[in-house]
Amino acid sequence: MKKITVLLVLFIFGITNAQVFSGKGDKKFQVGANFQENGTGIIATFDNGLGKNMSFGFTTLYLLGIEEVLGEKPNFDDRFDIRARFSANIADIFNIEEKIDIYPGLNIGIKNFGGHFGARYFFSEGFGIYSEIQFPIAQYDNDPVGFEKYNNQFNFSIGTSFNL
Repeated sequence: MKKITVLLVLFIFGITNAQVFSGKGDKKFQVGANFQENGTGIIATFDNGLGKNMSFGFTTLYLLGIEEVLGEKPNFDDRFDIRARFSANIADIFNIEEKIDIYPGLNIGIKNFGGHFGARYFFSEGFGIYSEIQFPIAQYDNDPVGFEKYNNQFNFSIGTSFNL
């Protein structure tokens, strides 16, 4: 079901015509809901444009709705993750116009090295919505168990995006 939702959201973003990313100095802040197996939470991202098609930023995530494992509750460090991220903002490569940004990228955090793919659509100059998937490429622990799986697996986010 999660994969169908992700594909549907990305398809809807893909059929609209617009571009949002303006290059060097462009700053975006996003806040939204995060969904992953056995947990939901809140996610915030910040991206700063480094050049015409690239940005660097940070992601922080905290799980609120989380299931107990073997009767134990998770600690703060089980619920929390922070990542540095690099994105390629590619909407203009495909001649998509003014209100959409498509951005695949890589991230490294305290749980894993991973990737992300997202899209944002702006209704006005300062406010929009976004959808993003994140996934681990290399986990620091080859066999995560229990709480180690949180923020260390495929996850989906959706929320609001702001130009700063």
